Amino acid sequence: MTERRRLEAPHKRQDRGPRVLEKGRATSWLLGHVPEVLGRGVVGTGGQLSYLAWPTKRRWSNENFGHVLGLPPDHPRVRRLALAAYREYGRYLVELMRLPTLGPEKVARLVDTNVLDQIQPIWQESKGGLILAVAHLGNNEAVAAGIAERGWPISVVADDTSFPEMFELLRRQRESWGVHIIGWRNLREIYAVLRRRELLGLLIDWGYREDGIPVCLFDAWTTLPAGPATLAARTDSRILTISIRRGKDGRFDIGWSEPIEVASSEPAELVRATQAMADALQAAIGAAPEQWYNFKPLWPATREESLELERRAAAALAGTGPAIVEGTMSEPPVGPASPGRQAAPAAKPAPEPS
Repeated sequence: MTERRRLEAPHKRQDRGPRVLEKGRATSWLLGHVPEVLGRGVVGTGGQLSYLAWPTKRRWSNENFGHVLGLPPDHPRVRRLALAAYREYGRYLVELMRLPTLGPEKVARLVDTNVLDQIQPIWQESKGGLILAVAHLGNNEAVAAGIAERGWPISVVADDTSFPEMFELLRRQRESWGVHIIGWRNLREIYAVLRRRELLGLLIDWGYREDGIPVCLFDAWTTLPAGPATLAARTDSRILTISIRRGKDGRFDIGWSEPIEVASSEPAELVRATQAMADALQAAIGAAPEQWYNFKPLWPATREESLELERRAAAALAGTGPAIVEGTMSEPPVGPASPGRQAAPAAKPAPEPS
């Protein structure tokens, strides 16, 4: 049994669903009624203990943060950064579980709405919608709620397959703020959002997949989901790569790169646009690496895979090869936002709906 299969198997035990939902509600209620500092301390320490106790996760995390720091995975600085990231992830989980006890106005106040207002002209200048490309960084829920509080139509793509009951709990919570949730397989609705010129949130750091678009990230080759660039090209939408990080006052600072225009679905254009997202992602992670809570492998495991990605990128840019591995799927995965920390769903063929 492979490590990946061993990790994914629990997510497929459907009989666990009601218990997961009950535990989620109970945890949310408990964390909403204890001092936040206490909750952060307990959950943060638990996160660090899981890093120390789970060799596979520890190795993956060290490899990721080694790339970020440009150091070997076993370097002491890498270990310290990984421990800090698990502590921050615990803080994020406490915030996530406390959100149902907060009204939409309080959630929206976690971000500077004056900064959010600067997104509006970027959105209005787009011929289609605006794709907000985000990472496992900071607190995406607070930003989505802040956008919805402005009255702007925003939808977020999420995984509704691994923990369907927990997905439903979080869906109701987010919908109460005005944030619409779309299951990651519902391509028809995803396209409809952008063709109505609305806002769509997509996660882009789901983990390494060979069927993504090759990019260079922290001086090493990997892939990012092809969905954002493909969706943008087919709907005349713009991409805005958002960075979110916690400030000293507990609120979240928001920034973004230059809007990305995708002129066509040609391989070279898809690679160029996705590399622009990777550059923005690198800058966002580099500014606050301890707030990046992606603990799955984000880079390929072998040098041979890295060289193949570099070759594919060069061929796509030269117009002599595809951006996506042929035969994998006609519509790439869109990089769903997760209600919890589960494995990314498998890619499935999904042509553009008519």
